Amino acid sequence: MFDAAHLAPPRPARRFRAATEEPAALRRGLIGLVFVLLAVLLFAPLVTVFGEALSQGAGAALTALAEPEAHAAIRLTLLVTALSVPLTAVFGLAAGWAIARFDFPGKAVLITLIDLPFSVSPVVAGLCLVLLFGANTTLGDWLVGQGMPVVFALPGIVLATVFVTFPFVAREILPVMVEQGRAEEEAALTLGASGWRMFFTVTLPNIRWALLYGVLLATARAMGEFGAVAVVSGKIRGVTATVPIAIEMLYNEYLTVAAFSLAALLASLALVTLALKTALEWRHADALSANRRA
Repeated sequence: MFDAAHLAPPRPARRFRAATEEPAALRRGLIGLVFVLLAVLLFAPLVTVFGEALSQGAGAALTALAEPEAHAAIRLTLLVTALSVPLTAVFGLAAGWAIARFDFPGKAVLITLIDLPFSVSPVVAGLCLVLLFGANTTLGDWLVGQGMPVVFALPGIVLATVFVTFPFVAREILPVMVEQGRAEEEAALTLGASGWRMFFTVTLPNIRWALLYGVLLATARAMGEFGAVAVVSGKIRGVTATVPIAIEMLYNEYLTVAAFSLAALLASLALVTLALKTALEWRHADALSANRRA
């Protein structure tokens, strides 16, 4: 019996779309949306800052940066960063080591406390430091009597900066240390290595990239911190005014060129930090890939 179905051309096999494959129009739309958001939220403000700083010429901007108050703000910002970032790195290493290598009661609470600066307003953190170390408190009055004031002085600014930057190093190194486990360190100890030698020859090389990322992020955050430092410093011009505080003070006094010149300098420092991070990634791409696969 004749069957026409045998003479019909075979149907093309149905193509199944992968779960991660999206239509080209959707991909282009999402990429375009990302670029639009970057242009509005990142590039436009940067262009505005540099444009306002150079609105009266490069000479006016350089003159504003040469003012004694600007120099004092820049020096203080760099000093606070140089003091707070190493402390942040040490505290981050200690917290990451304790959480990744030891089991103890309250471990979950400690992990939660590490994230506390992300959820607490920096202004609240600064206010807490004032309530703890202010001159009208017992501890603060004793410190002032010893010639070591904390509030409205360099120590308070450093403490406030450490508080807001602490999670960056700890959160970068903690996942790496947990993933790598304790096998290599236990092997080093079995072979007779001391604790410090094990740390510098086994632990530190394994977490160096995570530590570097955390330090770079903490550096950028320390240079740009405003809220907590504004409360603790008292905004004393030329004494406790960091660059972000000096920018606000100049802008409120309608010294636009001076304010935006300092803002451009601060933005340039942040861009240098980002460029350094990118350069290190390109330079050590193979090592970074191996570290992420570990």
